[in-house]
Order: sequence, then C-alpha cells, then structure tokens
Amino acid sequence: MSAASKKRDLTVQELVLFAMLGMVMFVSKIVMEFLPNIHLLGMLTMVYTLVFRTKALIPIYIYVFVNGLYAGFAVWWVPYLYVWTVLWAVTMLLPRRMPRWLACVVYPLVCGLHGLMFGALCAPMQALFFQLNWDMTVAWVIAGLPFDAIHGVGNLLVGMLIVPLTELMKKLTRVPYKEA
Repeated sequence: MSAASKKRDLTVQELVLFAMLGMVMFVSKIVMEFLPNIHLLGMLTMVYTLVFRTKALIPIYIYVFVNGLYAGFAVWWVPYLYVWTVLWAVTMLLPRRMPRWLACVVYPLVCGLHGLMFGALCAPMQALFFQLNWDMTVAWVIAGLPFDAIHGVGNLLVGMLIVPLTELMKKLTRVPYKEA
C-alpha cells in the first residue's frame, strides 16, 4: 500500500474521533438553541477543515445526519446537505500557510460571511420546494436578512476562536503544526 493511500485510509481512532466531533457539533447546536441563529457550527466546520482537511467532511456530515434524525428530515434540512460544504470548500481554498495575524482576521470574516449568506445559500432549495419565482425568492431572502445579520455577527464573534482552537486541536491530534 502506498504512503498516499495510507494517508487517505481512515483509522479506527479517526472514525471514533470524527463521530465525537460530529456529536460536538450537534450538542453545541442543541445547547445554544436559546440564542436565535447563534451557534458554533461555522466555527467548528472551519476548525475541523483546517485540521483534518478533506476528512473534515466526515464529522460535518455526521452532524448533518444526526440533526436530521433529531429534528426530522424535512424541507429545512435539505440545504444542510450543501451549506456546510460551501464553508468547508471556502476554507479549503484559503492559503494553508497564512500568517497567524492574518488568519485571526480572515477566518472570523469568512465564518461571519457564511452566517450572513445562510439564507441566500438556502434560497435555491426553498425556491425549488415551494415553487418560488425569482421575485418571490428575492423577497424570501430579504425577509430573512435580520436573522442572517444576527447569524453573521454571531459567527464573526465565535469565529475569533478558530485560530486558537485549530492550534489546540492540531496539538491534541498530533497533526504537525503549520501556521494556521
């Protein structure tokens, strides 16, 4: 087996870790439900991506699946199949060797923008499910802007934890540290 193949294979330790990280996402969402649109999901998605790269999709989709089991696989849930992947993909595209001071600015901004755009990201599925035309879809997005603004500010604030938690998780999981 080649070294590249071994790097892609999942170990039992990784499977257990990713299951726990997915549940951390789910429990954090449940615990913070008393705050409207404020949660740790965007921040955790970025931390997992910065530490585990492609494998971060495993805990992300464990969270998505468990959330569907808990609250029901309904119309609201379908956008969850891609909205977290958008944040994962944007995070993957960011430079890996970004200076720490810049990462402390960029990561929270990306996290905040994801929260601000959450309604717009969900809009295509809402339009499809509810047969909304362009004008109705735009009205739906505009009506949700106050909630998206709260979401964006919340993500920006918790996004300030991305760099220190990424550094900590890399140390705890023995991933060689390279600048966040």
